[in-house]
Amino acid sequence: MKNKFNRYLGYYLGSLFFFSIIFLIKKHEIGNDSTISEWIINYSGGFTKRGLIGQVCIFVANFLDLSLRDVILIFQILLISLYFILLFQFIKNIKTNKIIILSIFTPIFILYPVAEIEVLARKELFIFCIFIFYFFLKGSFSKNLYKISFLPLAILIWEPVIFYFMFILAVDIFENDFEKFSKKLVLNLSCYIPALSVAIYILLNPLTPENHLEMANYLKINFNETCYMSCALLKSKSTIYSQFEGNFGKYSFVVFFRYFLIILIGFGPLIILTKNSSIVNPNLFYFKHFKSLFLPISFMLTPVILLFAMGYDWGRWVNISYVFSIIFYLYLYKNKKIILNEDFLKNRFLIPLNNKKIFITTIIIFCFGWNPKTVITGDVASKPGYQIPKKIIKIIYSDIFKK
Repeated sequence: MKNKFNRYLGYYLGSLFFFSIIFLIKKHEIGNDSTISEWIINYSGGFTKRGLIGQVCIFVANFLDLSLRDVILIFQILLISLYFILLFQFIKNIKTNKIIILSIFTPIFILYPVAEIEVLARKELFIFCIFIFYFFLKGSFSKNLYKISFLPLAILIWEPVIFYFMFILAVDIFENDFEKFSKKLVLNLSCYIPALSVAIYILLNPLTPENHLEMANYLKINFNETCYMSCALLKSKSTIYSQFEGNFGKYSFVVFFRYFLIILIGFGPLIILTKNSSIVNPNLFYFKHFKSLFLPISFMLTPVILLFAMGYDWGRWVNISYVFSIIFYLYLYKNKKIILNEDFLKNRFLIPLNNKKIFITTIIIFCFGWNPKTVITGDVASKPGYQIPKKIIKIIYSDIFKK
């Protein structure tokens, strides 16, 4: 069963990687691409949030005398490669059941950025890689050193990662079996100080209009790039209030109801797993108050409410939140930090899925029949399992065979 699952997982990731490369090559020359707008943010006008990667790309472009967009494309392909490799290494050989399979192949996880190509290769991929790589480290010293070094870099790349720090802290609590507040826990918490300090500095030092203009002029003069979308938002959303103000006119009952269903259905398999998973160490610090893993993970996601209030890419926030949640759960499951009530699942949820035709139909409808759109006002997209290959065929036909 493990070999069979590994094979299908490899096919799945390999297909999505191929689709991703085609989409990235096609869209990297588009003048208003959302991803590029975030990657061109840099420090030419002074220090600003999310400028680190753009500055690295500019350095490489100047050093190798390449187009900035070509350098960004190369970095994006390398980043997606790393992400898929880490995912495969992390998920492979896991003991599976049909609920776990649905939780991995849900359209709000790996499939989402390929289905919504304006999200493809956004900077949260760096954060996912940093988070997943953390699980491959051994020993408290290496993990503490990693947090001191890489969490500040994560903040410099994509500062909303701070809303997900509780997942990393929870990993530390499970890894070290903390049962009470102790010196060892204080030492662990101190490793987050550099990242929190960088986050505070970013919060208190927004880019001024003059510095933003300087960055925009630098991009235009040196690379013929216009500072648009994410790059332009550094100016229009420079204050804390402006971060929230942009969403006020977009709220409606339809929006909240739609995303309630997206979260309920997309997270559905993981919700079932967490509600039927108990913690092995009953005295574990903080977690000892809960009978299952559902409420702790829900609590760890509460800071993300601010992210939803501050930005209108709600589809992205759902995807990012799910990535952290499922990776955290699979870590606990793989390392036997939790006990999954397999008998209850078999008697309550898995009986209808034991029928092969029903399970295949469920996979097609649930995993490949829908996906959330990117922005708050976007409706739910349909049939990504069909639409993605269709788009790829059209791109290949128009760009290769017509030439």
